[in-house]
Amino acid sequence: MPRRSGLNADRLRDLARRGAEQALRQLRAEIVAIERTFPELKLPKHRRELRRSLGNARARTRNISAEARKAISERMTKYWAERRKAQSKVK
Repeated sequence: MPRRSGLNADRLRDLARRGAEQALRQLRAEIVAIERTFPELKLPKHRRELRRSLGNARARTRNISAEARKAISERMTKYWAERRKAQSKVK
């Protein structure tokens, strides 16, 4: 009989996220150390600002609720049904 480790999908995802956060912190610390050692490799200020603004722009994307998505679907279904009906009258 196989032995169960007690890890469900949510727990595994949480552990993976924690590991990724730790790796990211370590990489950022290495970047700081490299930039201190070799200042000429540091990104220019305007490049950092551009990267930050792009990150903010991506973060502002809108999410549509399931209820709104369903309302749009119903409107479009009605719209296409009317178009098909009009097309059949023309032929």
